[in-house]
Amino acid sequence: MDAAPAPTPAAPDASLARLRRIEWSVRNAVQSMMTGEYLSVFRGRGMEFDQVAKYNFGDDIRDVDWKVTPRLGEPYRKVFVEERDITVILVFEDTPSLQFGSRGPTRRQALLDVAELILLIAAVCRDRVGFVHATPSAHVDRPPAGGSGRILRAAASLRALPPPDPVAAPAPAAIPWALLEGCAPRNSILVWCGDFAPRPFPPAWAGLQQRYQTIGVRIDDPWDLAFPAGQRFAAYDPASGRVDPFEDSPTARGAHAAWRAAREEGWRRLFPDPFGRLAVGTGDDLLAAVVRFFHARRRALG
Repeated sequence: MDAAPAPTPAAPDASLARLRRIEWSVRNAVQSMMTGEYLSVFRGRGMEFDQVAKYNFGDDIRDVDWKVTPRLGEPYRKVFVEERDITVILVFEDTPSLQFGSRGPTRRQALLDVAELILLIAAVCRDRVGFVHATPSAHVDRPPAGGSGRILRAAASLRALPPPDPVAAPAPAAIPWALLEGCAPRNSILVWCGDFAPRPFPPAWAGLQQRYQTIGVRIDDPWDLAFPAGQRFAAYDPASGRVDPFEDSPTARGAHAAWRAAREEGWRRLFPDPFGRLAVGTGDDLLAAVVRFFHARRRALG
């Protein structure tokens, strides 16, 4: 589906001012996580190949060069150098289901907050950032750019984009898979944000997993995680386009458990690496959750 013809809305001054205030908290959190020379929060071990060297006891076995080793008759390893210019592509899958909230903020409000925090972290780390905002009817994309001011304006313009019509005919988000395949260098970071309801596996996803380091960011409403016991009402379901009655019954509990299991299975299939999955609740301390995730990811990647 073609991209939306309208340009990305201008970022309101009030939104930019709010982001600048948040940036100080993000900067302090990132600086407490990082020590020594420059190293992006998004990168644990260097990904740019430099040369081969003899393997010594204690070296990372993952770096063994299995093409060179048999040819030379002794183990050799690949040597990598840290890439300073990292590109982060954020995909915001804006579906009508994100507009649900059982209490407190909606899924969409919380997910936008998390997306902003990720973009601000990239700005603090001096990385390049681009984004794709996809709704069921169209998508808007912004190519990667560096600089704190540009990234702040990108974050503000992402929030300014309108949500999809919750009463339109149900349809999946128009994620531009072909565009994503060539929008950033290899080994860039692709962050996919959504609520990840059960879905078919996207055919293009396997290729993107080979090209990029992929991270999934899922937002959870309390009702996503636990069946709302003792509730009885009618509610509009934007995913099906129907108003459905809801009541606490064994059938409803079973359907909720089956939905949760299918959602979790699909989530783990899309992001098999546990350090590539960030699930956040709408009532969580979002900055603390994001910082903990990237800190754990950096330690796991070395």
